[in-house]
Formats: sequence, structure tokens, C-alpha cells
Amino acid sequence: MDLEIIKKVTKQGIGAPVMLVMIMSMLIIPLAPWALDLFFTFNIALALIVLMTAVYAQRPLDFTVFPTVILVATLMRLALNVASTRVILMEGHSGGDAAGNVIEAFGSFVIGGNFAVGLVVFMILVIINFVVVTKGAGRVSEVSARFTLDAMPGKQMAIDADLNSGLIDQEQARTRRAEVSTEADFYGSMDGASKFVRGDAVAGILILFINIVGGFAIGMAQHDLTAAQAAENYIILTVGDGLVAQIPALVLSTATAIVVTRVSGAADLGGQVVGQMFGSPQTLIVAGGIIGLLGVIPGMPNLAFLTLAAVLGGAAWMVSRKKQQDQIAAAAAEEVREVEVPQERDVGWDDVESVDPLTLEVGYRLIPMVDVNQDGEMIDRIKGVRRKLSKELGFLVQPVHIRDNLDISPNSYRIRLMGVPVGEGELKPDHYLAINPGQVFGELEGTPTKDPTFGMDAIWIDADHQDHAQSLGYTVVDASTVVATHLSDIVRSHASELLGIDEVKELLDRLAERAPKLVEDLVPKTVEWVVVLKVLQNLLDEGVSIMDMRTIAETLAEHGPKSQDPDGLTMAVRTALGRSIVQDLVGISGELPVITLDPKLEQILHQSVQGDGAEGAALEPGLAEQMNQSLIEAVQQQEAEGNPAVLLVAPTIRRLLSRMFRHSLPDLSVLSYTEVPDDRSIRMVANVGGAS
Repeated sequence: MDLEIIKKVTKQGIGAPVMLVMIMSMLIIPLAPWALDLFFTFNIALALIVLMTAVYAQRPLDFTVFPTVILVATLMRLALNVASTRVILMEGHSGGDAAGNVIEAFGSFVIGGNFAVGLVVFMILVIINFVVVTKGAGRVSEVSARFTLDAMPGKQMAIDADLNSGLIDQEQARTRRAEVSTEADFYGSMDGASKFVRGDAVAGILILFINIVGGFAIGMAQHDLTAAQAAENYIILTVGDGLVAQIPALVLSTATAIVVTRVSGAADLGGQVVGQMFGSPQTLIVAGGIIGLLGVIPGMPNLAFLTLAAVLGGAAWMVSRKKQQDQIAAAAAEEVREVEVPQERDVGWDDVESVDPLTLEVGYRLIPMVDVNQDGEMIDRIKGVRRKLSKELGFLVQPVHIRDNLDISPNSYRIRLMGVPVGEGELKPDHYLAINPGQVFGELEGTPTKDPTFGMDAIWIDADHQDHAQSLGYTVVDASTVVATHLSDIVRSHASELLGIDEVKELLDRLAERAPKLVEDLVPKTVEWVVVLKVLQNLLDEGVSIMDMRTIAETLAEHGPKSQDPDGLTMAVRTALGRSIVQDLVGISGELPVITLDPKLEQILHQSVQGDGAEGAALEPGLAEQMNQSLIEAVQQQEAEGNPAVLLVAPTIRRLLSRMFRHSLPDLSVLSYTEVPDDRSIRMVANVGGAS
């Protein structure tokens, strides 16, 4: 195994460190002329490889290592300049081949052995590289980096919106987020990398003049050369060295400019240029006609102009013919599709549409509220609702799929649970909803309506009247908050329907990471999956969070061997969670104000449960109505005093009363004696004696 790791590191991970060590060595160790030839040739080849990679990359992000390559290539070129300078100054007096054949070739063949011509060519290359290519690429890199970073939050919000609306899944969202982050890092790195190229051009000029001055001084002072001999030897070698370094630098600058000016597309640079510049026959015909007219003017190079005009005309004819063939092929394919009689495929599972757990449908005038490209805030509000409810309820609330619906009024929205409408309302975009909490100190101008969540009196007002409405005691919210509040209330009241076997398994899997033995012995050895699901759904129906899964699992493990009845197990779990239930009602240190039942009434209810069971128990209508009226008065009194409404009863009848008053008195919490912790003080505030 160790040998395989060594081989893998040797093959894949040793290249970059070796190159960096080699660069550092060239700065210190004198190199032989043959070594300089080898490294200069490698430098030119590296620059060409980088240029071709930039040309054939389909997107800038396909070459994310480019900024690092620029740094390494620049360091290598500067190290070669140092190494060649050392050889030129030490051995330049001996002749033109003192620094190797590559420098000699560029100093004699490329510029014809004339150092004046070499200096002019070198300065022109530096001007092209420094003033034109490098400066332009640096500016494009700077602007691209700034725009990319500015657009990053919007792109992240767009990904979140697509995820929340169900257009993409978690894995696709993770991939797109990583791509956005990589794009920002890439353009930020390119902004800095362009400075390396710019600095390299400046360094090339300084190294040239230093070598010339140093060569004259060394040649004339140490080797007794004349000024002409020193110029012939040192200046030609220096100019050759400068050209050998400057040409790869210009190639690398060109590659940098190509990368930063590219726009992402599914084609390389050649394909984009051919498709966009030479894809229109009209463009080629006009250009060829103008060149042809210039070619017939006396005194112009007629042969060159007319030849090029003929080439452009031929290219236009070929492009036009290819387009006609493509159109004929497309028309033929369309005719084939029309003639073909499609065979009716058999019915399959694809014909069965799946139902989303939660769906928000909006009218067409509300679409801007859910579109992040139009600064819609609805997506963020819904995501906040899901996060808050998931923490409170104890399980992950499913994503809300958002879609438009032309069958509802333009300003309306509709909330569906498992495909069934469970709530709807009407909004006025760009307005605020002023809700009357029960006591206000004035009236407002606006459109009267009802709060869609709680049915309270409300008024749609303009944004300018927001502060005035708040000063009068109204609760003022925007349209997005109205929908978010309505959705939150629906999810909270139907939480048990959103919890399924998959969510239960996820909860137990997460618990298994902390208590593996507990979960291993619980399901299915002690209780079945459906029993655990029913117990958790019972808790959610009664507004109890299932966040404390460890306590719930331990209670099920304790009582599961004795009974598999979900109602009995729910009662045991509620007793175990009693401290948490009471704390949610009155806080950590407050006493518990409770409403109690007359003993005779409790006895009647107990007998009813004993006879028919909690599910089938029924009360005489007059007695039930009298109890309901008495509890309504007690609850109103508790709410007026700012206290929670709690009915404390015997364990055997708690579930019966909870189910009986769940809808008529949603603010009433029904507790049993066993659910109140021993360290909690109880204060009786009312007694309901419906049997009298």
C-alpha cells in the first residue's frame, strides 16, 4: 500500500515542487550554456501550451489554475533572466555563443546581428506587451473581479430561489454554489495575476539596461575590450536574451487577455469566432465587395485585393449554401415528424403525478414577489419560516414549491397541503396591511379587509401611512409577511401531516449518531415504525415539539414492551416531556395558573372514557355545550390577564378533552396532573362545574 502511495505522489504531485525548486536553484547556481538552451526552449514551449489551452478552453472556469500558472511562468522567466545575466556578464567577452545557442540565434539570426535593430525590436515588443496587451488585460480583470463579486449575492439568492421552488435539488444547488464561489475566486485571482505580467514587462526593460551598462563596464574595465567590441559582444547577447524572454512574455500576456475577455459558452475560441464572425454570408459579401472595389482602383495592389475579394466571395457562397442545406434538412425532418403516426405508448408510472407536500400558488400580479430577479422578498421569508418552524417542531419542514396559477385572481394566493387547498388570501403588492389587534386609537384611510391568517379586521394602506398606523396601535406588516405568517400558521397546525416515515427515519438516524444502542434496540425490536410515527404525530397534533428525540426514544423503549397502543405511549411520552411542555407555557420560573374541573364532572367524564374508550367517548350535548361556554369565559379571562390558558385534568380524560376543544378553543392547553413537574407551583384561577 505504501509503495502505491509513493508511486501516486511521484506521478501526480511532484511536478510543481520540482519546478519551484528548479526556479530557486537558477537564482543561485550558475548554469552552463547548454542548460540555458534547454530552459529557454522549455519556457517558450510552456508559453505556447498555456496560449493553446486558453484558446481551446470552452469557459474561463475550465482553466482555473491559470493564475497560478502565470505566477510560476513569470518566476521562471525572471529566474532565467538572472541566470543568463550571470553567464553573459561572466563569459560575454569570449563571443556570441557564450550564453548558449538560443540567445545567440535570437541575437544574430532574428535581428541580423545588428544590436540597434535588436534594441528597436525589443522596445516595440515591450510597448506592445506593456501598454497594449497587459494594461488592457489588467483593466478587464479588475472590472470582471468587481462585477463578479458584486453579483455573487444575487446569484446565491437565485440558487436558493430555484431550490425552494423545486427547480433544482440539493446536489445541483451545492454544485451551482461551488461554481459561483469558484468564479469569484478565479476573477479575483486573475486581477492579481495580471499584475505579475505587468511587473514582468517592467522588469524586462530594467534588466536589459542593467545588462548593457554592466556589460560595457565589465568588458572595457576587466577584459580590455574596445567600446565597439563590448557593444558587439554584450549588447547583442543582452538583446538576444531580452527577446528570448520577451516573446514568451508576450505570448503569456496574450493568453491572459484571451481568458479574461472570454464569455462563457459551449464552444472554444475558434468555434466562437467562426460561428459569430463568419457565420453570416451577408457580412462576407459586403466585406468582399468593398475589398474588390479597392482592388480595381489604379495604383492599389490589385492582385492582393482582388484575390482576397474572391476568397471572401467564395466563403460567402459556401456559408449560404450550407445554411440552405441545413434548412432543407430541417424541413425534411419536420415533414417526417408530421407524416409519422405516433404510436400510443402504454400507460406507465410517469403518467401518475406526484403531490407536493406544500405548495404556494400565486396570481400573475404577485409573481414579482416570488422572483428574486425583481427583488422579490417572498423566497427569503418562506425560507425563514421553514428554518424557524424546523427548529421549533423538531423535524425538517419540506420545501415549499412555488408556482403561478392563472385560475385564481391576479392578486390572490393559495396554499395547498398534499395537493388540497388549506388556505388562501388576497394581497395588494406595494401596500402594507394594518391589523387591528383589538384596541386602536383612530381610523385609517385604506381598503378594509380581513387578516387571512386569524380573520382579524385589517386595512390595506399605502407605504407612506405606515408610521401613522403604528402610532394608532395597528400592527403593520408588508404583503410578504402576510403570506409568511399564513404559511407558518398552516404548517404549525398541520405539522403531523407533514411528518412521515422518511422523516422519522432521519430523526432516528441522527439520534443514532449520539445514542446508537438506544436506536438499535428500539426499532423494530421494541416498537414498529408506524407506532413511532403515530406517537410523534399525536405529539405534533397537540402542539408538543419532538425536538427531544432522546427522551421520546427512551420512553418508548421503556413502555414499548408493555403496550403497543400509540395513545398510551403518547401519554407516557407527554409525562416524560412534562418539564419542557410546562416551560413552553409559562417560562422557566413562573407559577402555573390552571383551570380545573369540578370533581363530579371529572367523574362523569371518567366513566364515559371507561365505557367507550378515549376515541369513542361522547358527552350529552347539553353538558358539552355548558362545558364549552364555561371554558370560553375562563380562557378569555386568562388572556385578558396575560396568562396562558391551561386546563389541568386527570390523565385518563386528558386526551378526550384535548381532542374535544382543539378546534373550538385553540389557545387552551390541556395537561394532566402527571405532566406537571414536582418543582412547579400551581395556582387555580377557575373551576368549571358543568355538571351542576
